[in-house]
Amino acid sequence: MSALPEEFDVPLTVGAGLSGGTSFDDLPEAHALDVGALEGDPALAFRRTMGMFATGVTVLTTRRDAQVHGMTANAFMSVSLSPPLVLISLDRRARLCSMLHEGTRFGVNVLAAGQAGLSDRFARRLVDAMPEPSFSVVHETPLVDGALAHVVARVVRSYWGGDHSLFLGQVEYAHHGEGQPLLFHGGRYERLVSDPEIFAALPSGLLDVLLTRGGERVYPAGAVLMQRGEASDELMLVVSGEVLVERPGRRLLLTAGALIGELEVLDPGAARIATITAQTDTRCVALTRDELQAALLEHPKAAIALLEILAARFRETA
Repeated sequence: MSALPEEFDVPLTVGAGLSGGTSFDDLPEAHALDVGALEGDPALAFRRTMGMFATGVTVLTTRRDAQVHGMTANAFMSVSLSPPLVLISLDRRARLCSMLHEGTRFGVNVLAAGQAGLSDRFARRLVDAMPEPSFSVVHETPLVDGALAHVVARVVRSYWGGDHSLFLGQVEYAHHGEGQPLLFHGGRYERLVSDPEIFAALPSGLLDVLLTRGGERVYPAGAVLMQRGEASDELMLVVSGEVLVERPGRRLLLTAGALIGELEVLDPGAARIATITAQTDTRCVALTRDELQAALLEHPKAAIALLEILAARFRETA
């Protein structure tokens, strides 16, 4: 992949900004939606029903003139292997929708676990708090650096889809890396966990925050995750592997599901109270104090869950 040309160093447009009308004007006859025993607005019931279908999370990208445009979407699917075809569905009000037509290219960037922040940025949630994304150009199409998988497709057909437009694209480029995908289910982010039973002791509210907001790190056996006396404000969740916690008068072996650094993340001025070393190849999810604060503001129940864990630790040492 080549570096993004300087002419792309311009403001990024994100989200579903209104763009006006489209060429789709003919509507079929409307029929009442049967939602069974569900109560309330049928449209909301339909939205929540569709939300029960777990999907990955993508950022769709294209460019117009010297500007990169992108938006978060999970309405993406493969259609055919020969020829390679994919389909995306866009709200007709979305700015990106008005930019796509037969012959134009778009990028599909499949986000990895730990990239919920990127998803939020392109969905215009907490934009000011998110770092600027970087791009590479493939087949004249900007692709988000660091995504789990990339696809570049050229629009070959467009279709009416009610309040959405459907774009069928012939794939010109496909590439993927290694890692776990970011998932979306029931209106919130989810994340694959290799052995979910290990995490049963963690309150679900806090576990959701850690797995969806944290960034993944891998440490080889012998690597030091935390050094006693160093200043740091990170909290870590051990996802796989074993770590040895050493502090004066105590040695403790922790496995998947353990939290480390929970005291320091709440008291960032204090130094680490223990040295923690990977005993095997170890995978962790890490959050900084600022990331944890932002997540706890969105999920107050997770804050209570963290306090419950700290209270249990204090009882153990009392």
